[in-house]
Amino acid sequence: MCGRFTIAVSLDDLKDYLHETYDIEDISDQITSPRYNVAPGQDIIVVLSDRVKYRVGLIKWGFVPPFSTDEKVGYMMINAKSETLHEKKAFKPSFETKRCVIIADGFFEWAQNERLKQAMRITVKNQKIFSMAGLWTTWTKPDGSKLYTCTIITTAANKQMSKIHERMPVILDKKAEKVWLNPDNVDLNQLKKLLNTNEALDLSIYPVTNAIGSPAFNTMECISPIKINEAPSLF
Repeated sequence: MCGRFTIAVSLDDLKDYLHETYDIEDISDQITSPRYNVAPGQDIIVVLSDRVKYRVGLIKWGFVPPFSTDEKVGYMMINAKSETLHEKKAFKPSFETKRCVIIADGFFEWAQNERLKQAMRITVKNQKIFSMAGLWTTWTKPDGSKLYTCTIITTAANKQMSKIHERMPVILDKKAEKVWLNPDNVDLNQLKKLLNTNEALDLSIYPVTNAIGSPAFNTMECISPIKINEAPSLF
């Protein structure tokens, strides 16, 4: 699963990336960076297509299907398995027409053995910023207002990642991203292939403080490598 991630670049670097990748020039003042410990329930940076151009905005992390009766269900739907999107009532409509990407520069996972649970940060080598595949949707609150929410899609871990966890977020390359973000593409078989495990993805994995377990902890220390006496064997 993916329960924490980072966008720890400067705001200028983020703006440059959005301009170069999506031709987005203006972003809301509500979009900030760096963020060292992004957690479920927070608003996260999402890019989608409105058929005319790409748009960037903030959407709450934690998918609330339109038929839900309680907004709190979103905390149980922060991830969606790539293998079952086409058959899940909650996710299939968004898989067909409401796809997005979540902007990140790393994510966290917890490596475990019988004696140790250790937070690890994972980044993509040679990619300062990358895009995680996601779905978004709209939920109508009891007062009639709209809530926009999203989920991060996960797939089976590649060889590197499998040493600490069995799953990982789907990280799209630029070619796949264009296909994924095209709302006119309704070929679910083609879209499913974009979500397969990417063994060619070259990851950097290193231990960080376990204090990232608290969403309130949001400093550069979250991403600083630490030395530990008993690190899981990663390489």
